Amino acid sequence: MTPAGSLLKASALYKAYGSTNALDGAEFSIHPGEVVAVMGPSGSGKSTLLHCLAGIVRPDSGSVLYGSRDLTQMSDAQRSALRRADFGFVFQFGQLVPELTCLENVALPLRLNGVKRKEAEQRSQEWLERLEVGAVAAKRPGEVSGGQGQRVAVARALAARPRVIFADEPTGALDSLNGERVMTLLTEAARDTNAAVVLVTHEARVAAYSDREIVVRDGQAREMAGTV
Repeated sequence: MTPAGSLLKASALYKAYGSTNALDGAEFSIHPGEVVAVMGPSGSGKSTLLHCLAGIVRPDSGSVLYGSRDLTQMSDAQRSALRRADFGFVFQFGQLVPELTCLENVALPLRLNGVKRKEAEQRSQEWLERLEVGAVAAKRPGEVSGGQGQRVAVARALAARPRVIFADEPTGALDSLNGERVMTLLTEAARDTNAAVVLVTHEARVAAYSDREIVVRDGQAREMAGTV
């Protein structure tokens, strides 16, 4: 079991790619409603840590506990089902499906989870409104600005009411003003729904939205001094 109050906890994670140790005994934990920033230089292992926490990559050894379940012991199909049901994702470039409208993009994870089209689209429209991009619902990703597209991506991540949101450099492709607005909307919505946010970033201004900061160096994760 995870420690009291902890939603997701990784212990002694090791992951190597050839002769390179991406993770070298990394530790991590996060509570419901908490935003934890994962920082570190390029190549430090922070994205590998996120991928292991999300069940995208299986570590060579160690455990990733989500409630009473160890993701490292689950099959690929079980981890995929968990990601669809309980996890949300926001990537640096949004990764919206270009052939779908913004509304259809947000509704996609709901539809994959078996939600009827009308209900999925209604819920998606509500999230687009909340993220201040309700007016672009009928447009395709190529027809909206970068800031609007990233808000659509955040709406998609939140629409299924995930328990954990994994945000990998979510403002990396945005100017500072749009980046700040995206982070404000993301963190406010996550806290309102009591979702935990694992936020990978190299920018101090983005990490400032977090409750705690973890620094990854040489595959090891350490709490930043002075964070709670």
